[in-house]
Amino acid sequence: MKKRWKSIIALGLATAMCLSLAGCGGSGKDTASTGADSAGADSAAEDTAGGEDTSAPDSGAAESADSGDKVITFWNVGTEGADKETYEMAIRQFEENSASGYTIENIPTQNDKYKEKLVIAMSSGECPDMYTSWSGGPMNEYIDSGYAQPLDDLYEKYNLKDRFMEGAIEQASYNGKIYAIPVKNISIAGIYYNKDLFEQYDVSVPTTVSELESACDTFLANGIIPFTLANGPKWTGSMYFQCLAARKGGLEPFQKAAAGEGSFEDECFVYAGEKIQEWVNKGYFPEGFNSMSEDDGQATQFFYTEEAAMYLIGSWKTAAFKTDSDEAGNNFYDKVGWFSFPAVDGSDADSSILCGTMGDQFISFNCTDEKLDAAFEFATYLSSDETIEYMVGASLIPPVKGVEDLITDPISKSMIEASNKASAVQLWYDQYLSPAVANAHLDGNQEVFGLTMTPEDANKKMQQAMEEDLAE
Repeated sequence: MKKRWKSIIALGLATAMCLSLAGCGGSGKDTASTGADSAGADSAAEDTAGGEDTSAPDSGAAESADSGDKVITFWNVGTEGADKETYEMAIRQFEENSASGYTIENIPTQNDKYKEKLVIAMSSGECPDMYTSWSGGPMNEYIDSGYAQPLDDLYEKYNLKDRFMEGAIEQASYNGKIYAIPVKNISIAGIYYNKDLFEQYDVSVPTTVSELESACDTFLANGIIPFTLANGPKWTGSMYFQCLAARKGGLEPFQKAAAGEGSFEDECFVYAGEKIQEWVNKGYFPEGFNSMSEDDGQATQFFYTEEAAMYLIGSWKTAAFKTDSDEAGNNFYDKVGWFSFPAVDGSDADSSILCGTMGDQFISFNCTDEKLDAAFEFATYLSSDETIEYMVGASLIPPVKGVEDLITDPISKSMIEASNKASAVQLWYDQYLSPAVANAHLDGNQEVFGLTMTPEDANKKMQQAMEEDLAE
């Protein structure tokens, strides 16, 4: 077992203790807003209908790979809306058509609680038969620790390799082998905006950071919050940092720093932190944003009530906006537009680069032989024509080839155009990096947003964590 895995075990044990303490005074179920999930990423509310306890892994549900049972346990974050229906649709197709005799035990859990649950399960050896993750560092650690199987032969058997976009297959691979199936959605960071507010205050869609700041100043002057943000979970604020750093310096500074050939104290990272603090001081975010919950819909509420003009978040939000608008019977969705994060003035960095994943979730498998074949067969239904058609209709962008021919939704079309033009996609920092380095980044960046730490000190903390990680 690699030394870096010890950080996950330690985190799992610490999380278990925290959850145990929190559970002593808790009332049980959480409430949350409709949404989807990501890397770093947003989620819908807990599916209370199933009575799932998300405070710890369900060891009874995590069936052994060689137990001989005919039940495949599937952990995921599809708790509500299009996410939930997508998984349930694939389950129906599998159980109606498969000759394997297996059934799927679907166990969804709210996004942030799911991350904790999965870490605890891995650290205690109670991994389910199949589970979703966000690719990158954690997925690679799960593979190194024996909780995922290589899938190249099954990709060939089910003719799946040509089904997905090359970038999606790349993010599902590790050390030259495919270990996961990308599902549901191209998840990229971008800025949703209220078209009515832009028109009312004569604001044009910005193409540079200086134009973005001019728009923010106009909204402030008219009593409108420029950006809604709930940075309690930290990954939401990380999107600002990643986008600013990529627009300032491109991908090379991050790639070199992550490989130990550069430093997270590079000027592009300093720029990102300084710009964030400048925006905080100007009042570009709601009061109390640094402790607000994304999962509970606190950021979304400012956008829905039109108190905030813009929302930097992952593209999974499109489906949530559409679903909520339809269910409310209003025309809010018609007011929503989207644009890619603007270029930094004077920088020669490629402004087509995107931050995110070419698959909102990646399914890995902790089973073998007959059960693995059946589990993989089930997962293929997540890219069946019927399921893809449903996802596109729900404003998701499945990472399959030719999906652009099916899309008519204007927001989704803008996103697929940006994806097709992108020279590269930077995986979310908290998924790309090892847990120790990712936590150093998330903690430090939240303090930068809170004005309790300088960008230089936060970057130094991140660099120290990187050096310690590489030394192990």
